[in-house]
Amino acid sequence: MTRPNSMQASRKNRPAPAPRHAGPARQVRIIGGQWKRTPLAVLDAEGLRPTPDRVRETVFNWLNHLFDGNWTRVRCLDLFAGTGALGFEAASRGAAGVLMVEDSAAAVRQLDATRDKLKATQVDIRRGDALATAHTLLRHDMRFELIFLDPPYHRDWLVKILPVCRQLLADGGMVYAEAETLLDTEAEGESTPNWLDGWAVVRADKAGMVFYHLLQRKSMPENQA
Repeated sequence: MTRPNSMQASRKNRPAPAPRHAGPARQVRIIGGQWKRTPLAVLDAEGLRPTPDRVRETVFNWLNHLFDGNWTRVRCLDLFAGTGALGFEAASRGAAGVLMVEDSAAAVRQLDATRDKLKATQVDIRRGDALATAHTLLRHDMRFELIFLDPPYHRDWLVKILPVCRQLLADGGMVYAEAETLLDTEAEGESTPNWLDGWAVVRADKAGMVFYHLLQRKSMPENQA
């Protein structure tokens, strides 16, 4: 009878290695429209945090109701595109146009590949800083019915960019914003931060540690218009 040598025995007694990727799957899926169930790859990049499928389903149910299902008149701006989950979701549902802005070169390459795969001709992708691009669009008198803001947390991005988005919105347009805290424009006993002046929260909810909102410009009194 043969006996295993010491190396074979030690290998046999070693614990199995831990899986290298114990987190969630590195992809999300388009929820509805012509590309429903299409997976979108999620790059392993710092700050890349795609909006979860469940949250997008809720948000696009809100939007579908508010737009009366008529996406063909909706022009979208996604200023922190990342995986493109929000922008491609809107395009899948028939949005007239979607402009995605992303600062990461690797993420832009992935967005280009996804657009080519889907033949999403209504999607335009630009590499650049979100705030600088927003100012450029404003100088060119661009307007959008829907603006997506899913910026990195704890960098005051909403403080800086919401005032510009206010000017980029078409009449009746909306901003979708994710944040690490609740954006409360009607807080009792507290003054609203200056950067939230003129905004109304149309819808809001929370999933885990993420707060997500639909914002709309408040109507200005006639003597201030």
